[in-house]
Amino acid sequence: MKRLTGAVILLLVSVLLLIPPVSFGWGDAALRLIADKAIDTLPEEILPFFQSNRAFLMQQANDAAAAESKTPGASRNGFIELDHYGPFPFTALPRSYADAVAKFGKRSVAAHGQLPWEIGVYSERLTDAFRMRNWDQVKIEAATLAYYVAVAHDPFKTSTNRDGKLSGQAGVNERFGVGLVDRYQRFFFVRPSEAAFIRDPTDHAFEMSLSAHTWLENILLADERASQGLSSHNDEYYDRFYAQAGAVLIRLLSDASTDLGSYWMTAWINAGRPPLP
Repeated sequence: MKRLTGAVILLLVSVLLLIPPVSFGWGDAALRLIADKAIDTLPEEILPFFQSNRAFLMQQANDAAAAESKTPGASRNGFIELDHYGPFPFTALPRSYADAVAKFGKRSVAAHGQLPWEIGVYSERLTDAFRMRNWDQVKIEAATLAYYVAVAHDPFKTSTNRDGKLSGQAGVNERFGVGLVDRYQRFFFVRPSEAAFIRDPTDHAFEMSLSAHTWLENILLADERASQGLSSHNDEYYDRFYAQAGAVLIRLLSDASTDLGSYWMTAWINAGRPPLP
């Protein structure tokens, strides 16, 4: 019996070692908020369709996050380690996927994340669904795109320091993307701009990731200052953290909502502006 128990334990350890580490970003509340606010950025021609499917889009954005964590290899699509490619603005990384693979190799590109290209893929899939007037598929693709566009506005999904461990601040990503939102979302207002046409969905995805990355050091510094003199991440810590990083959080959520609405509208326009049910 002891020998059998040891074998089972060894098997479980082996399986766990094969599972890639999960780096949490935006929590459920943030994803729902971004999808919800994105709907209000849309023009009148498509607004009623998205309004009538608001609950579905908000829920499915979270389901896309859960599905990614359960699918082998899919996690590579939910981040891009820009700082692996040298100094800002990371021009060593081609924005063409084919050129990036030719330069760095497919395995290396996958290992350091494929988020902007994945957004380009789902933008095209949403366009195709609009063009075919497959409204059920439109809802699914729009919700999945919501998840990836939201992720592109998470600074920790744009860096090799995705969980804060490299700077000695383990868990700062979850404290920022989950803790602050859950605690203070009733006290801040996300005000996105009107949706705008996106000329190149993949290139714009790179720009979103670059913009999010520029806020990373500010957040890390705010976390460091908020932690000073405290032995735990208690209420006082979160009050300090929000006081210093709350404005950044609100801006990122607002920008994510604006960009998501823009991707939805762009797909509809590129599909020929079909009338929606």
